Amino acid sequence: MADQDAIDQLLAQAGVSLGVDSRRLRTAVALLGDGRWWTLADLIRETATSRRTMEALLRELPLEHSGDRVRIPADQTRRYNNGQLAVISDPRDAPDALDRLENLIAKAPRGRHTLDHVAATAETVLRRAILLGTRFWLPGARLLCVGDHDLTSLAVRMVHPEVEVMVADIDERILGYIDDQNLGVHTRWADLRLGLPSSARGWADLAITDPPYTPEGIGLFAARAAEGLRDRDQGRILLAYGASERTPMLALKVQRALSDLNLLNEAIFPDFNRYHGAEAIGSAADLYVLRPTTKTWPAIAARLDRLTTAIYTQGPQAVEASATGLHGIEAVEAFAPGLFAGDWPRELLPKVPRTRLATLLAKPYAAAPDRVAIAVPAGLEAAVPRLLLATRARHARVLLAGPPGDLPALAPVLSPVYDLTADGPVLDAVRLPLPDGGAARIVRRVLDGAHGKVANLWREGLTEAAGLTKKQARAAVEEAAPWAADMTALELPLHRLAELPAAVSRTLT
Repeated sequence: MADQDAIDQLLAQAGVSLGVDSRRLRTAVALLGDGRWWTLADLIRETATSRRTMEALLRELPLEHSGDRVRIPADQTRRYNNGQLAVISDPRDAPDALDRLENLIAKAPRGRHTLDHVAATAETVLRRAILLGTRFWLPGARLLCVGDHDLTSLAVRMVHPEVEVMVADIDERILGYIDDQNLGVHTRWADLRLGLPSSARGWADLAITDPPYTPEGIGLFAARAAEGLRDRDQGRILLAYGASERTPMLALKVQRALSDLNLLNEAIFPDFNRYHGAEAIGSAADLYVLRPTTKTWPAIAARLDRLTTAIYTQGPQAVEASATGLHGIEAVEAFAPGLFAGDWPRELLPKVPRTRLATLLAKPYAAAPDRVAIAVPAGLEAAVPRLLLATRARHARVLLAGPPGDLPALAPVLSPVYDLTADGPVLDAVRLPLPDGGAARIVRRVLDGAHGKVANLWREGLTEAAGLTKKQARAAVEEAAPWAADMTALELPLHRLAELPAAVSRTLT
């Protein structure tokens, strides 16, 4: 039996953690196998583990005794060897990673003030990766980065390549930049105000986030991070937050937002994060280690039910920004929609059914109406291509806060499905006829089924269009687009949506 398999079996028999929180127990096994004699009290103190847990572990180990001291016999130490415990403990021990991160951060897309972006230093993101390795057991672990303008995902993959990492972010530029580095990070587009990507829910053992520093932003990002955890007992959330020494009440409001989610403050590392900018808070922020409790999950549901989209400190979605009304609403009345999506006046066509934008993205609307009117407030424009793909309508009319300035960029991505036209703040999307066959038909199948998994729809199209077996189709998709596994079209970053037609064509040749 392999060493780690033996230790996993041992921990399971002892009824203790097998997850990311098992590092302290694996350390205890390593100490007992290093040839020295240990008392129970010494082991407890050395590993900071409770007596009850340590006693459960010792009952399962093959031990030899000398008075009140124990150790693993010499002929058993290889079986319980824990070599993977050795990790980098200081950024100076990884100079190559630090140099590379400094270069990557310097070349990364510039921050957007409307998203409260401030870049962390290279040493900070490397220290985050190091902390993960020294505090948690990472082999086989999954890390979800809830937003990643700081490129923490890349630092983790450099230092801990055994960790599977996913990034969920609203900024298309960041997602493309991370993919360009080819470090094996999974990227997902997400506006967290509208939901966590379906493939990220219940996926991770650990989550890390550096959210907008408002109580609303902290509460939302922490809730989404918790939604991403698969290990509800041992999972952890690492969260950066900083405030000026002059504003303790603001920090208290943020801590109350975390307390409202029933998250335990397991540790707070003061001034752990350092930034290029953010001088109002001393260019620094604390790092919180949060642990969910059994009362966290109902609190999250309640928090998301009263969701507000104003979470930032600047821009149209700032907490203190004044709400603006809908312009061009007369164009929607004449449109005669069968469904309203978004925040529409109650007096407008009151008999027409309504749904939230988040609901539209989460699941297909049951009735599949012929015409859908979508209200998109300022600051949520990045969701437009996903909302259009999610409607399944023959004709969708989107009412924006202003003219769609990025229409030329959207048109190629949506061209397999829609003909787009704009008139001021009104964007019309008319669904095109189905293509006759070939790659275009498969692409259309994937995008028309935007709530379904891309790889599944793609494979089905290949078996019909090219006569491939299911096994052949699976292999073709994996080779052409390894990024497509377990994703829906609604989660694809725009650069992946743009690549889709060419990738599908490759699978037909």
